[in-house]
Amino acid sequence: MALAESQILRRNEPSDLSVRAVVDAAHAVTIDQVGVEERAASFTKRSIKKDAKLWGLDLAIRTMDLTTLEGADTPGKVRALSAKAIHPDPTNPDIPSVAAVCVFPNFVAVAKRALEGSGVQVASVATGFPSGQVPFSAKLDDVRAAVEDGADEIDMVIDRGAFLRGDYATVYEEVKRIREACGDAHLKVILETGELGSYDDVRAASWISMAAGADFIKTSTGKIGAAATLPVTLVMLEAIRDYWELTGIKVGMKPAGGIRTAKQSLQYLVMLNETLGLEWMRPELWRFGASSLLNDVLMQLRTQATGAYSGGDYFTLD
Repeated sequence: MALAESQILRRNEPSDLSVRAVVDAAHAVTIDQVGVEERAASFTKRSIKKDAKLWGLDLAIRTMDLTTLEGADTPGKVRALSAKAIHPDPTNPDIPSVAAVCVFPNFVAVAKRALEGSGVQVASVATGFPSGQVPFSAKLDDVRAAVEDGADEIDMVIDRGAFLRGDYATVYEEVKRIREACGDAHLKVILETGELGSYDDVRAASWISMAAGADFIKTSTGKIGAAATLPVTLVMLEAIRDYWELTGIKVGMKPAGGIRTAKQSLQYLVMLNETLGLEWMRPELWRFGASSLLNDVLMQLRTQATGAYSGGDYFTLD
């Protein structure tokens, strides 16, 4: 741990020694699989009273990244999603805007114009999303094009192949150089945890990404069957906590993929509160990656307000 503190956590230039120090620091804590899964399950059993539930549902909206990442995306679809991001429920002006709209790089300019003056950020996936299997020069071009068109945030994917063969220096160097290419834009680093194999590897990938300059770490692309889970997110939150205690650097967290219901979103927020506290319960340090979550949260808010169940037909499909 002393080596990690002195040589890597000040984010020096990478070397075999310094990257090894990051990995050693990550593996200094061995993940107890049974313990993590039992603790994660405990967050599903909390009783949340009405006022706290309403506050949590409001927070879920304010920390949500609405996404459209399909081959059939069009400028019209991006503009429609942007309108919904600003006013999720046009019949209720008390409903807040979401945090960001996430699109492919070629739609950044469209989203930027549609969201102008709203405070909603424009996020762009990049670096050969979702596989990351493109030359590094193309990854840099991807990021630079999105930033030049006005992206406020970049969601990159790590090279899982490099990570799984133990080439941690390549993973570190790519994140570091992408961070530099982002300029003032925030960088979210997607681990694709469903492909990493173990909780220990999730923690190691989290530490490498944070040490290389990630502003956020993110579970998943949402493009494979294994997406965000409570246990994986807990491992990443605890890595963020330990990294913050060691360095004083606050890194954000974004679970993405598979979070579809208001009930699930509240379970994640309970876990966030009990692991990192209120300081992280804001858009600057927490996001939900969601394409179908918003409508369920809106239905629950309307049900809480009226006492009558509100169906999905009242809200637009994204």
